Amino acid sequence: MSKHLVLINSNEVVRVSPERIVYILSDGNYSTMTLVDKEEHLFSFNLASFEKIIEQQLGTDAQTFIRLGKSLIINGKYIYYVNVSKQQIVLSDSNFPNKFTLSASKEALKALKTVLEESIKSRRIGI
Repeated sequence: MSKHLVLINSNEVVRVSPERIVYILSDGNYSTMTLVDKEEHLFSFNLASFEKIIEQQLGTDAQTFIRLGKSLIINGKYIYYVNVSKQQIVLSDSNFPNKFTLSASKEALKALKTVLEESIKSRRIGI
């Protein structure tokens, strides 16, 4: 059985497969989770709380989610394009028709780019 994330808000319970989550965007004490079909769910807790829930419920699978700066968590499986100078990241996948274009700080995107480059280097034979 695959893991699901169960999120409880004042009036609703959302049970979602982590693969359906594209990103979570925070605005103060509220967070909006966006799914692959562009469905959105608003929660009355901040991004730090969301991060803890993901880690508690998904365990090692939580590593798929990457915190970018103060207001964004992305699903790392869907990173398609990163442009540090434009402060832009595009999340996409062949399994869903939508591309999600988001803004993030140069520092966060530079760190993400470095991590991606290092993961590629470590996969090369002989290293």
